[in-house]
Amino acid sequence: MKRKHLSLAIGCVLLSSVPVAWAQDAAPAGDTPATNATTLDSVKVTARKREETLQDVPVAVTAFTPETLDKLNIKDLGDLDAQVPNLTVYAARGSTSTVTAYIRGVGQADPLWGVDPGVGIYLDDVYIARPQGALLDVFDVERIEVLRGPQGTLYGKNTIGGAIKYISRGLPQETTGFASVTVGNYNQLDVKAALGGEIGGKDSGLRGRVSVASMNRDGFGTNTHTGQEVSDKEINAVRMQLGAYSQDDFDVQFAFDYMDDQSGVRGAKMLAPNPLAPAYPPTSDRYDIRSGMKNINDTEMKGASVTANWRPSDNWAFKYVAAKRESDTETNIDFDTTPLTLVDVRAFYSDSQVSQELQANYDGGGRARGVMGLYWFNGDAGGQVLNHFYNPLLATGLTNPLFGDTQGVVNTKSIALYADWTFDLTDRLTLDVGARYTDEDKHAVALNRFYTGLDYGTSWGTAANFDKTVNFKNVSPKVSLDYQITPDIMVYGLASRGFKSGGYNIRANTTAVPRSGEPFDDESVDSFEIGSKMSFLDQRLFLNLSAFHNKYEDIQLSVFTSYTLPNGSQSFFGDFTNAGKGTVNGVEVEYQFLPTANWLISGNLAWLDAKYDEFISGGVNIADTQYFTNAPEFSGAINVEYRTDLANGGNLSARVGYSYQSEVWPTTDLSPVIRQDGYGLVSAGVIWKIDDAWSLSLQGTNLADEEYRTTGYNIAAYGVLTGFYGPPRQYSLTARYDF
Repeated sequence: MKRKHLSLAIGCVLLSSVPVAWAQDAAPAGDTPATNATTLDSVKVTARKREETLQDVPVAVTAFTPETLDKLNIKDLGDLDAQVPNLTVYAARGSTSTVTAYIRGVGQADPLWGVDPGVGIYLDDVYIARPQGALLDVFDVERIEVLRGPQGTLYGKNTIGGAIKYISRGLPQETTGFASVTVGNYNQLDVKAALGGEIGGKDSGLRGRVSVASMNRDGFGTNTHTGQEVSDKEINAVRMQLGAYSQDDFDVQFAFDYMDDQSGVRGAKMLAPNPLAPAYPPTSDRYDIRSGMKNINDTEMKGASVTANWRPSDNWAFKYVAAKRESDTETNIDFDTTPLTLVDVRAFYSDSQVSQELQANYDGGGRARGVMGLYWFNGDAGGQVLNHFYNPLLATGLTNPLFGDTQGVVNTKSIALYADWTFDLTDRLTLDVGARYTDEDKHAVALNRFYTGLDYGTSWGTAANFDKTVNFKNVSPKVSLDYQITPDIMVYGLASRGFKSGGYNIRANTTAVPRSGEPFDDESVDSFEIGSKMSFLDQRLFLNLSAFHNKYEDIQLSVFTSYTLPNGSQSFFGDFTNAGKGTVNGVEVEYQFLPTANWLISGNLAWLDAKYDEFISGGVNIADTQYFTNAPEFSGAINVEYRTDLANGGNLSARVGYSYQSEVWPTTDLSPVIRQDGYGLVSAGVIWKIDDAWSLSLQGTNLADEEYRTTGYNIAAYGVLTGFYGPPRQYSLTARYDF
């Protein structure tokens, strides 16, 4: 593909390191962190819309500061996967920047319009409604927080599985910045930079920041039919902020972000010979394809927001956030990965959303404090999908090749009221109660037709044509108790409900399957959790535990449904169904241990037992034969780091990491061939902090070059059985300058 690199000046630079998430006592901003400290420093988070240390928050949350993200080599949200217990997040099938995310077995893998994600992703307090472009690259961040379990009583949109909060660097009062250049194998070249500070002097009240990133590398594989690279990366991004501050009680901040992903299509490996394409047996390389389609896989995403903060008194603070976001995607999907036009799809997605949120925070310094809010959302998600299906073993006719057109739009209007209050019952015992009321309309317009030719000009039949609206109302309560046994040990119990509205299947074929035009139901989770936050050995050991029991009802699943064409042959369409009921139990352990001033051991362990209690198919309960997708029974990671000061005033850190997950079923069709057995990944890194300004970082991921699938396609009607694989061995060297 033609490379388009964003021109970046090396002199554009921004904030130096802030306190580390898994580190020792914090050094002042701009100073080289010392390695002779003997205690761990707890990260400050805003998981409950007020600043608290991670060890004081009675919820399951993992936080990453900039230094931690650098040391763990977190390049995008997908790299968080192994570092958070019971989190699965990766690029969707055939995509580079479309996200698939699951937490504790709850999520959604279908990126089509009208289907809500199960895990909410937030960029600076703004909910990103669609998965296209939401696999955010990490640059110029203040912190990333991952909250596990239902969310909705504290902010934003209701999310049933959890939330990932991406928090950009704040606006600095002094001029600071950074610039970095990364080179690596596969001709990787990443350039990132930022500059921020006051505008017009200290008395102007104006602050600003600009951060830019250009991330590029060659493909992991090749389209041997065309000679073009596949599974490459070409993403440019920019974020801009401007803030106006009046004394200490009022400020307004404007933000803009833009991302352009022109990466090529992702390569998928044929997992078994396709009987419709005997001339094209499976390839030996897991990334190579032989597609006859154009190499198009483009996503453009942009957003703007305004945030006003008003503090009329020491007790009250008000926040108003208004935001607009848009994204457009064009992608070619060659399901069969051959030059034949067996299952070729051209897809166009166009999404827009407007949201407003008014929030009031109260903290009078007494025994009660809380947050109340009003949230409004209006979003359109639509597009067009052009299908070209062909069975060369059947006679050519009206339905072979089969040309289909799926188009439409789903409008979501949602309004919600929420509140969450904390009461100190005693000096040690605290009660937290909250609730959210949601009223949501889904209006779907769908027109799905069959055509006589590839120009999609003359229609011979209609699969679906409807204009419908459905309403969902829900009240989701939350209650928790936490008890401070000692100043270093806190235990808590939590009960909450999560809710995700239903909707319409925009791919419906009501002619062949009439019920496919009816709305699918909302799904809900009743979650019960106990946990503890513990500090031992004079704060040299942090140990956080949680155990949960979730009752999951009306589970929404995206499936392929076969139907019979007029000529008697079989075809399929993307369907949506409510599977039934399930129970999800789990245990999570997060730990940080500082055995000496130089060594740090950190990581997590997770156990997940996700089972269907009811799964009705054809009037029969087949729960015993079904599996939750993206829900490995065991997973975990360990990172061992050694740090030492150097004679010149700098320091050196070296890390080795290992992550593991057990068997996982990535797709709802439960193909045993796409199923991924348990596997482990090895990573390592060395960071040399030369002085307060310069640093060098050498990083490596998947050092054993493990082959592992993240997802795949199984379309029996056309012989398709393919798998998408995670990245191969990669290594890189980064030079960074801070001031």
